Amino acid sequence: MKLKFIIDREYDESILKDPECAKVFGFKKETLKKMEMIYKTSLPYLELTRKLYQKSWDEINDKFSEYVEKETGYKWFYPKYECVVSVRHEGISNWGEAPKIVRWWRENPYYMRTITAHELILSHYFEIYKRYYSKEGLKDGQVWALAEIAAYALLSLTPESKKFWPWDAIYYTNHDYPHIVEIQNKLKTAFLKRKSFDDYIRKGIFLVKEYPNMNPKGK
Repeated sequence: MKLKFIIDREYDESILKDPECAKVFGFKKETLKKMEMIYKTSLPYLELTRKLYQKSWDEINDKFSEYVEKETGYKWFYPKYECVVSVRHEGISNWGEAPKIVRWWRENPYYMRTITAHELILSHYFEIYKRYYSKEGLKDGQVWALAEIAAYALLSLTPESKKFWPWDAIYYTNHDYPHIVEIQNKLKTAFLKRKSFDDYIRKGIFLVKEYPNMNPKGK
């Protein structure tokens, strides 16, 4: 798997205009105007950020790609992924509809690695569920919660993961989604004692059925 960082103003702004995103994240028209202004005044700096992000990511891309395949038991479903460097959105993963993620431009090129990897793992998990577990009948929010939790685990609970971001290899529970922390804590043990990643997925599916309100806003 190769990740390419790109600038795509149309895609960046389309997220803001999407009704579902607006409903979940509360985006406003005023924000779109601010985005337009940044694109007009700061495009050279956005391009510089893109180059710095790409250089940093290329240092770990191959080993990270192999790591995820080894730990999950699933090869990446696409050979190439794109990361749109956004002027507004901190991190967004496509729900298995396309090999594309979004990361904002206001981070240190090395610090940005963790959340970039997080978004890639979300995309990978969504694909695994869609292709092999969709008959379980989970709501979108429940699948999202399991993907988030799996990403936190894969980014921090293995010795290999700590080599990619030793400054940030933490199984975060103090995050923006407090409503998933209870099941996240339960699944930490399941991850550490897993016989396989599929074993971990199945335990997550079993547990999350007790938590119907698992969308990003917890409603």
